[in-house]
Amino acid sequence: MVEFKPRQFEEISPEDRPTLAESFVPIIGMIGFLSVGIVVFGLSPQFPLLWGIAFTGLFAWYRLGISWEELYDGISDSLLMGMQAILIIFLAYTLVSTLILAGTIPTLMYYGVELLTPLIFLPLTAILIASITMTIGSSWTAVGALGVAFIGIGSGLGIPAPMTAGAILTGAYTGDKLSPLSDTTNLAAAVTDTDLYDHIHAMRPGSTLALGISVVLYAVLGLSVSGNIPDGRIAAIQSAVEGSYVVTPLVFMPLVLIFGLAIYGIPPIPTLGAGIFASAPTAMIVEGTDFATVWSTALDGTAPETGMELVNGLLESGGMTDAAWAITIVIAALSLGGMFERTGILAVLAHHLARMCHGAGSTTGVTALSAFLMNVLAAEQFISIVVPGMSLRNLYSEQGLKSQNLSRAVEAAGTTTSALVPWTSGAVYMSGVLGVPTVQYAPYYFFGIFSPIVLLFMGATGWQIKYVDQDESDSTTPANDAAVSAAGED
Repeated sequence: MVEFKPRQFEEISPEDRPTLAESFVPIIGMIGFLSVGIVVFGLSPQFPLLWGIAFTGLFAWYRLGISWEELYDGISDSLLMGMQAILIIFLAYTLVSTLILAGTIPTLMYYGVELLTPLIFLPLTAILIASITMTIGSSWTAVGALGVAFIGIGSGLGIPAPMTAGAILTGAYTGDKLSPLSDTTNLAAAVTDTDLYDHIHAMRPGSTLALGISVVLYAVLGLSVSGNIPDGRIAAIQSAVEGSYVVTPLVFMPLVLIFGLAIYGIPPIPTLGAGIFASAPTAMIVEGTDFATVWSTALDGTAPETGMELVNGLLESGGMTDAAWAITIVIAALSLGGMFERTGILAVLAHHLARMCHGAGSTTGVTALSAFLMNVLAAEQFISIVVPGMSLRNLYSEQGLKSQNLSRAVEAAGTTTSALVPWTSGAVYMSGVLGVPTVQYAPYYFFGIFSPIVLLFMGATGWQIKYVDQDESDSTTPANDAAVSAAGED
């Protein structure tokens, strides 16, 4: 991960620092361009984001006196920060196509529709994906390797894809937050100067509660969709799969390799790459696909003809070529976010938000808002951790709050909500791999909704808020800001 140090408010000279009113001008412009382009004209986000880049560049040049060289440096830094996401998107799209060609995903669907039922599918999906992700430490790897298969199983059971996608993301982000192998978990601990396991311990109660609420809601959704499987659908799906792929446990070898490497601590990029190179020979040996077809399919995607339209649609993928569409959104959004950072706009916003903090409740709320705003403005979950994490460290220290309160807040409201903002790298990746638009899965991504709500509850009530001079066995704290301020002053 590229080291990134955001500009702090105090580091920018007053004559170069934008005012709060000036900071809002390009932000309002970006929101306006996205609203008009996407909602009014039905465009994809690429060009509305490009309009925002042009507007911000002109405003920074003429109003703030910032040179193109400085803006370009900001763009470069942001793209370097997001380079891992860009490479993972390329690899994940390719991996999905090769896993389909190897028969891995079709075989998972074959067994899944037979073993699972609509009643238990959604809550069990969230729990299984959470357990797997906690073990391997990467939500993106888990979704890339298993997401399409679970979407296919759910569709075969008559469950709408947005519901399944929400359950997948709930499990993926829950496990990611509680794993010591997760890059964002390690980053949150590092930028807030918190011991890694203190951070994970602080994350555990809120994440577990948010997951528990989510699982209950998925069980309720399961009740509403159970019994909707048309007669003969499962048999027809299995027949369609068997007619086009060799159904055997041997095709699970690429998944065994992927998860084995992830458990061993190998980073996502080489892990996903290894999955591709394991899927290729599996497709050739087990499915009888020739060498040239394997790699042309990895590039251009799959278009199976199984004789069943539902199965064809579920197993259709775009390959590496299709990843280019998603990556253009990520590059444009990261570029705009880099300009916001280099102009000092993000530092000004963080400073003025910090001035609203007077105790644990308001400080937690402001941290949550800052992290979410960084997702909206910078389009990268790493920045949603780094900017508030580094900008608010002194504030937490001044109030006598332990650093794990800050590390928990930036993760619970930053990382988990990145998949809810359509132009962030996380949302682009998840929607692209799962084949479900962000606006469709967002209402069912319960963990992304309840994680920040539980965090705000903690701040308001004092539950799990820790103070520097507090005995570790004492888990209760003053509930209101006045009491928290007094405790901090002590």
